[in-house]
Amino acid sequence: MDDLLKAQYHKIDGIQVDSKSNGSASEVAGFAQMASKGHKNVQASFTALNPVDIYRTHISDILAPITGVASEEILSKLQWTQTQDKGDLMLPVPALRIKGKKPNEQAAEWGGKFSESDLVEKPIVAGTFLQFFFKPAPLTKLVLPSILKEKTAYGTNARLGLKDPSDASQGQKRIIVEFSSPNIAKPFHAGHLRSTIIGGFLANLYEAAGWDVIRMNYLGDWGRQFGLLANAFETYGSEEQLEKDPIGHLYDVYVEINKVSKPEEDEIKEKKEELKQAQVNRKSTTELENEIATLEAKSTNEQARAYFKRLEDGDPEATAIWTRFRNLSIDKYKKTYARLNIHYDSYSGESQVEKWRMDDAAKRLRETRVSEDSQGAVLVDLTKDPKTKKLGKALVQKRDGSTLYLTRDIGEAVKRYELYHFYKMIYVVASQQDLHLAQLFKILELMGHNELASKCQHINFGMVLGMSTRKGTVKFLDDILRDVGEKMHEVMQRNKSKYEQVENPVETADTLGITAVMVQDMTGKRVNNYEFSLERMTSFEGDTGPYLQYAHARLCSITRKAGVSFEDVLSADLSLLQEPHAVNLVRALSQWPDVVQNTLKTLEPVTVLSYLFKMTHMLSSSYDVLKVVGSEPEVKKARMALYEAARQVLNNGMRLLGLNPVERYAIPSRKASERCS
Repeated sequence: MDDLLKAQYHKIDGIQVDSKSNGSASEVAGFAQMASKGHKNVQASFTALNPVDIYRTHISDILAPITGVASEEILSKLQWTQTQDKGDLMLPVPALRIKGKKPNEQAAEWGGKFSESDLVEKPIVAGTFLQFFFKPAPLTKLVLPSILKEKTAYGTNARLGLKDPSDASQGQKRIIVEFSSPNIAKPFHAGHLRSTIIGGFLANLYEAAGWDVIRMNYLGDWGRQFGLLANAFETYGSEEQLEKDPIGHLYDVYVEINKVSKPEEDEIKEKKEELKQAQVNRKSTTELENEIATLEAKSTNEQARAYFKRLEDGDPEATAIWTRFRNLSIDKYKKTYARLNIHYDSYSGESQVEKWRMDDAAKRLRETRVSEDSQGAVLVDLTKDPKTKKLGKALVQKRDGSTLYLTRDIGEAVKRYELYHFYKMIYVVASQQDLHLAQLFKILELMGHNELASKCQHINFGMVLGMSTRKGTVKFLDDILRDVGEKMHEVMQRNKSKYEQVENPVETADTLGITAVMVQDMTGKRVNNYEFSLERMTSFEGDTGPYLQYAHARLCSITRKAGVSFEDVLSADLSLLQEPHAVNLVRALSQWPDVVQNTLKTLEPVTVLSYLFKMTHMLSSSYDVLKVVGSEPEVKKARMALYEAARQVLNNGMRLLGLNPVERYAIPSRKASERCS
């Protein structure tokens, strides 16, 4: 039978589909059943199945002789629908660009010639669109066993990440995702939070698509501020506090020393203004110049510059202190990131870019005549070319010979390409850096690094407005997570009976709080700004993180109460799922692989989130109709198969977003429960 299947079916994205008979319902259902029973060859081809691809091929093969267009061309134009009343797939007839008839006339003609098949109903003609509705029985028998067998793999397609999808031996494509990138001893601000959430999601997404993902954290760990920090710790530091909370304590001493340095800088600035006026009025300036020189020589910032010079020169004592500060900070960051289900393969940073690389970048800029001297400084003038005029002028070296971030970023990008030979590199950085990164990519290209420049992409995002905690303005990520976790714990305690059933309420509240923060961040498009609202994000009403967690916990609760084994679920008679609520839920579950693939195009977390909310709303409206407890035994098993499949897809989607699904928790009141269900 396996040999017969191998001969009869051709492979479409991991599954064999009959090309001669147009894929009858019995063949597709039989294939799904064989896979669920463990037939080796069939099961191997069943991996990473996208059920809708079978229907795409089926529809395209029927339409090809009707339209005179190659089935491959038709298949590429079939679109998924935003709402189920528009069908499961639709074909925009104008996309095929057939001359001779108006698109609406062609749609009517083709729709009339397309007969009902074993898999799809006769299409509905809607203007210039053909809307295709899948027949429920074969879809249910294909989709549910697929989800229940593939579990966490359902929706993924590892071949998308292969260099050559037809030859796995060629290996995976590699991608670097640089995200979060906080500055040591400075606040973990809203931009870092958004970068962390979005970057973690993108890394998960590409991993699900089979790419070799390198998660990189490019720390702000170099510069004069480290001289300031070292001196600050010597004056104000506490070994005990440093070990207990390195990031917080380093920030505190940094603030203290800035209280000293700021007045000094203000006084120097004031004296320089006096000097400028004296020069304009042609008065003697010798005394003022000497006074300014004395103030600068004694200043805290000058001491910081001297310390940082020791660090640059490799002074063992300075290097040891800097290394300790950096390592303690990274250890603390790792613990915080772990709460967000985020890890890194590399903690890089500004300090890791060797001076010779920056010198080499500056030299190459000169040799290729990309840069030019301008009053002692060196810049790249991108306004000379009309195509890049909007990029302006980019300064790469100051008059005193010191390099800038741009030079360092050029050296770092070249270094990464040499080390990792990546296929793509994504910078997850706020939209305020749009110009900087556009300049970087263009300058790399002008320097001759065309291939490298073409592989770089900036994923930007908007601002978080009004982000603060009850205890004041936010300094660090831990402040945000602590505050939201405490709020969720308060909410849970309002329902004492349910609260007592939660095994670890504080840990669960922490998970819910993290979910609340992350979901609020992902709800809109990346480039949009949003208002940070503690009350809204912790609500169980509306499309929030707590609501999503409730939906997952409720499905887990149904499983616990049903008492149906997973073996019974796998052997359920799925033909019993005939109610419209069941049919529509199956249709939604079949779309999950398409959602993942579409997200690879949009690179928007909201693409996944919107699907999950739509699906959970469908679930909520199904519970009163598709009851499990009290149903006939066979109906009970069939409905449990449906609910378990829904739970698995919800779980997969939440984990793709970086969330950690909970299995039970307390909701605040009966009213909230009714709202959620």
